[in-house]
Amino acid sequence: MLRRKIFERFFSSENVVCTRIATTCSTPIPAPSFSILFILGGISIVLQLFTKFFQSGLVLLLFMGTEAIAQGMRSIDGCSIRRGTLCSDANLYGADLQNANLANSQFTRSVLSGANLTEANLNEANLSGAQLRGAKLNQASLVKTNARGARFNDAQLVGANMRAAILHNADLSGADMTESVLTSADLTNARLSGAKLDSANLMGANMRAANLRGASLVSANLQGVNFTGADLTDADLSEAILDNAIFNLAKTSGCKGCP
Repeated sequence: MLRRKIFERFFSSENVVCTRIATTCSTPIPAPSFSILFILGGISIVLQLFTKFFQSGLVLLLFMGTEAIAQGMRSIDGCSIRRGTLCSDANLYGADLQNANLANSQFTRSVLSGANLTEANLNEANLSGAQLRGAKLNQASLVKTNARGARFNDAQLVGANMRAAILHNADLSGADMTESVLTSADLTNARLSGAKLDSANLMGANMRAANLRGASLVSANLQGVNFTGADLTDADLSEAILDNAIFNLAKTSGCKGCP
């Protein structure tokens, strides 16, 4: 007598499961081992991390490129025109650097003669020993700039802000510094013969032993300026504010407005 039977058999040798409904057998797909799953999971994580790093790096590069373009970054004679640039001994003669942001930059002994630095930012830059003869620095900012021994002969510094600048031994002969700001600046031993400082603010500046022969300081603010040992021969201090100014051992022959 035939009976309808439903049964399962497990053949361990062949790993075969048979379900008997009439006569049907199927061989199941072996389940992947734990080690394979672990490896695949690790690869997936690595790929995800790589993708994220790649995307972030690409974004960073794009940002840096965009920022460089926005700042108008360029190079002159191998010198990158940007904030904090290192351009010692560079030749930037006659370069157009108008409105450039060069704060905290190094231009030690560099040649900037004839350069256009109108409204440039040179705050806390190092210009020691630099050549700036005939350079245009009108409305430029040189706050706390180190220009020790720099040459500004016949330079244009109209309205420039040189507050607390170090101009020790600097040559500013014939320079036009009308309405410039030199408060608390160090001009010890500086050469300013024939310089124009009309309406300039030099309050508290140190001008010990400075050469101001023939210089014009008409209507300048000279409050508290130290002119000890300075040469003011033929200088013009007409209408200048001289409160608390010191003229010990100063040469004042032919000086207009000197006490």
